[in-house]
Amino acid sequence: MSEITAVMVKELREKTGAGMMDCKKALAETGGDMEAAIDWLRAKGIAKADKKSGRTAAEGLIAVSSQGTKAVVVEVNSETDFVARNDAFQDLVRGIAKVAVSTDGTVDAVAAATYPASGKSVSDTIKDAIATIGENMNLRRSVALSVEDGVVATYIHNAVSDGLGKLGVLVALKSTGDKEALNAIGRQVAMHIAATAPLAIRPEEVDAAVAERERNVFIEQSRASGKPDNIIEKMVDGRMRKFFEEVALLSQAFVINPDLTVAAAVKEAEKAVGAPIEVAGMARLLLGEGVEKEETDFAAEVAAAVKG
Repeated sequence: MSEITAVMVKELREKTGAGMMDCKKALAETGGDMEAAIDWLRAKGIAKADKKSGRTAAEGLIAVSSQGTKAVVVEVNSETDFVARNDAFQDLVRGIAKVAVSTDGTVDAVAAATYPASGKSVSDTIKDAIATIGENMNLRRSVALSVEDGVVATYIHNAVSDGLGKLGVLVALKSTGDKEALNAIGRQVAMHIAATAPLAIRPEEVDAAVAERERNVFIEQSRASGKPDNIIEKMVDGRMRKFFEEVALLSQAFVINPDLTVAAAVKEAEKAVGAPIEVAGMARLLLGEGVEKEETDFAAEVAAAVKG
């Protein structure tokens, strides 16, 4: 068993909000495995499933851009929100998104593509901007979606400028129907995705490892009831059905009309579109998601600087 250190206990406390002794016991019970310890605490009802490991703190902007039946969403990070409000930075991010549409959407392809305004690669253009603006920046993520026939609707939540914000969504809809009506329902679904952050489009597409992890937690929680195994199995199956309903896009209650599921809302939209609609893909990028920023005491920094 690995040694349980104070640093590990502190990290687990920050991730789960559980007490120090509970965190220490969880780590001891799981041999120091952080993820297993989180699940152990959840199974005991001590930690919440949605507790995040610290704040998502990277600054910058999310941008969307579309061309025909293809669209992209990109994330470009900066060190401070001050730079994200800079016109030059906004122009750069918007330009990178436009360049990304002509690539396969991967970060490597976008970084290597030529940025028209500079005649250099996107990567080198970003380096030049770092020298000019004086702050580190990087192209962190990029996703492209396309359809042969249909639309890829885009949505920026709380846009700070045209096509720019801190949360961007793409929704690919396949259909031979009216494109304007199709884009309208696509934008509504994109708004729904922005609000609910589904893990997959359909229940069967939820990552198997994620589903298995949830099932194991439910099993441990159900065993605490003291009921026989056959009853526990039914309890767990019921909770898993609810889990899939909550995390799969098409089975979620539509935020614009909670009386309908997203699947039912899309089906109803087929009347206006004039043809069947298939939700073929989605992408949701939240600025700084999964990135931890070192917390600093700004007042202390200023005081230290004054003391020189």
